[in-house]
Amino acid sequence: MTLFNPPPATEAAESIADAYQDVTLPKVSRTFALTIPQLPPPLRRAVTNAYLLCRVADTIEDEPVFSAEDKRRYEVGFIDAVTGRIDAHLFAAEVAPLFSQETSPAERELVHQLPLVLQVTRSLEPSQRQAIVNCLQTMSQGMHDFQRNVGVQGLDTLRDMDRYCYCVAGVVGEMLTELLLDFDPALTDQRQTLMRQAVSFGQGLQMTNILKDQWEDYRHGVCWLPQDVFTRYGVRLDGLEACRLEASYAGAMNELIGVAHAHLRNALDYTLMIPMRHGGFRRFCLWSIGMAVLTLRKLHKHLDFSAGEQVKISHGAVASTIFLTRLSGQSNTGLRWLFAAAAARLPLTPLSAEWRASAHPHLV
Repeated sequence: MTLFNPPPATEAAESIADAYQDVTLPKVSRTFALTIPQLPPPLRRAVTNAYLLCRVADTIEDEPVFSAEDKRRYEVGFIDAVTGRIDAHLFAAEVAPLFSQETSPAERELVHQLPLVLQVTRSLEPSQRQAIVNCLQTMSQGMHDFQRNVGVQGLDTLRDMDRYCYCVAGVVGEMLTELLLDFDPALTDQRQTLMRQAVSFGQGLQMTNILKDQWEDYRHGVCWLPQDVFTRYGVRLDGLEACRLEASYAGAMNELIGVAHAHLRNALDYTLMIPMRHGGFRRFCLWSIGMAVLTLRKLHKHLDFSAGEQVKISHGAVASTIFLTRLSGQSNTGLRWLFAAAAARLPLTPLSAEWRASAHPHLV
């Protein structure tokens, strides 16, 4: 596919677009507003742009007033706007006013300002643009396929959860790795291992979010938890009530917390493969891992929670994560010790032998 390549924007226009990205990022993501600025400038600009575009795709799929057909039509239009097949201004002008109050003002504004975000996209290197587009195409198609059938009954199996996590987060891990390899071709020899671990990294973060946000999702008529795991513990997902949980619910949750923990171990292995000279990229990864592990700890300790806010980590915990990873950042041994200490009381569920094939078959 040939990407749209318009005449370059003026320096002033690029500056305005870059400033918009920087101002908008903290409005739509608390975590990434902390981690992305750690990256070196060429990567920071591309990753901020990629994140905002992924957020647009996610915002379309999460809008409750859109039917499945609407969502697919708008996702196709979004990809066409990104690749230059249609005018981004016309697309944004048509779609942005259709969002309900269920979508945050910052996300509605982001869709409205899509043409400004795409000014940055089109100023990136062709290889960077292609990595972003590949990610968005897989993400948009995958989200649509799952959104058509998901309900309060959950996903059928843990393998389905793996596939869902790949579509919404594993592909992001792959894209970030592509951007890193483009930034430092000396890492190309490790490409296959990095890609495999990147998918696991993404799944660990996404599973943590799914577990944390399950009650908010449930109230919107959606459940991303796997039926087969809960059925083994005698729990029906379509009958869950936060205030009337069965004791067996804790067993199923702990098994899934253990799976997320296993993926985050792979995320640490991924990070420690990155050379020390890329300290910013390592911090970008380490802070995300640290916050996810602390969230799993809160989940494990408070399985009777009824809202994600109750297991959200504090600003103090975030500050401690930043301080301790900075302190240990130059020692892989120190970072492994720090991870082990943080995750010491978490359950650990070994990843199945079929995970690799089910999560990302194109890598097999």
